[in-house]
Amino acid sequence: MDSPFPLPVERAIQKLGGDISLARRRRHISQASLAERMGASLSTVRRMEKGDVRVPIHFFARALHVFGEIQALENLLDTAKDDIGLTLMDASLPKRVRAKSGTSGAL
Repeated sequence: MDSPFPLPVERAIQKLGGDISLARRRRHISQASLAERMGASLSTVRRMEKGDVRVPIHFFARALHVFGEIQALENLLDTAKDDIGLTLMDASLPKRVRAKSGTSGAL
């Protein structure tokens, strides 16, 4: 049976899980200790580190918080730095703006 998740999504979750595992081991934190700090079960931490796509995103966020890296999640799709979105918005701007009748056009 084919996975309901696109392959790039599965790979990204697997990489994130592996990175969380490596960060945990580098900090000499056991899986049980990480689970306790995250408010999760040991099996959830194990599944997360294996890259199980069924682990809810809030557990990944909690792990990032434990490691002091929650800002990485906050900045993933920062709209102020969304070059494609900003370009599309700028492309749809009117060429000129006219004052409505009866107004001076001043602020």
